[in-house]
Amino acid sequence: MAVSTSGIDVTARLGTVLTAMVTPFKPDGSLDTATAAKLATRLVDAGCDGLVLSGTTGESPTTTDDEKIALLRTVLDSVGDRARIIAGAGTYDTAHSVRLAKACESEGAHGLLIVTPYYSRPSQIGLTAHFTAIADAVSVPILLYDIPVRSGIPIAWDTIRALSAHPNIVGIKDAKGDLCGGGQMIAETGLVYYSGDDALNLPWLAMGAVGFISVWGHVAASELREMLTAFNSGDVATARKINATLAPLSAAQSRMGGVTMAKAGLRLQGFDAGDPRLPQVPATPDQIEALAADMRAAAVLR
Repeated sequence: MAVSTSGIDVTARLGTVLTAMVTPFKPDGSLDTATAAKLATRLVDAGCDGLVLSGTTGESPTTTDDEKIALLRTVLDSVGDRARIIAGAGTYDTAHSVRLAKACESEGAHGLLIVTPYYSRPSQIGLTAHFTAIADAVSVPILLYDIPVRSGIPIAWDTIRALSAHPNIVGIKDAKGDLCGGGQMIAETGLVYYSGDDALNLPWLAMGAVGFISVWGHVAASELREMLTAFNSGDVATARKINATLAPLSAAQSRMGGVTMAKAGLRLQGFDAGDPRLPQVPATPDQIEALAADMRAAAVLR
């Protein structure tokens, strides 16, 4: 089977503390693979055992398929022997998603993240057909990305139940935030769950999630690793303390959005991954000042 009910098989293949990595760009807006390699190394050195490329924080709607593959190749070459590399391959077009998924698999991705089709708002029958077509086309493990605030629709519980029978669909990145419902899916289906909303990282662990796919990991990977290790060892008090310390980052992300926050936060820590591509914009001086205060309060900036 692709997944055990304990999640051990999948976490070995996909990791536990994953950062949804930003895509570095040069001043002219082109893809910066040299900086991507350095960033991937920095994040893995800090405690990530996995990276997700070309997701929401990776500005995937603004990058071409060729750029996605070039980024994937770069990161695999730099850290693929030390971390699990998950490639975002979902679009609102099923045929396009299948082509991209197969290309990412051919390049060597350890797994795929497939987002709910956005903008078109398909029915649950359409969602099932979409995800199944992609899963049928590849042999690597797939995480479904449930993020209704951006896609416009959730993946319904019955749809998740049905999709869990597919051997290549092994888990969920949850940014829906229904802890009760998600906990029930963990109990019923054996799918592994990853928190896709950093503010809910610790609550998701309590419900049975195996780890995080994080924006905060750009600036707090070691702290997230410590929190997960503490929780898994039964030291819930320490996990709660770390979670409370990191809480100011939630306000910063709410103000700025994940892409802008992550790139500005990296700059404050001395690492320049470039500016976002339009329609995202760089942080303003006032935003940077407020972010620096939040990062100091979260003990991730001196």
